[in-house]
Amino acid sequence: MEKGPAIFAGAMFALFGGGLLIWTAVRLRQREPVAHGVNPVASATLASLAAVVALGLGAWCLTRI
Repeated sequence: MEKGPAIFAGAMFALFGGGLLIWTAVRLRQREPVAHGVNPVASATLASLAAVVALGLGAWCLTRI
């Protein structure tokens, strides 16, 4: 009964984390700012950390099924 929500939440966290990590990497490779008006190192670090946390949450949700 609880497998459906766990699969959905895990997939959404994984998609968001993967997308954010890829987007951040592309922006850094092109030497573009990750967030306008913010320190480039701080914004890249925060975005990468959020992506890794989302991927970790996605993995955790998917191991609970």
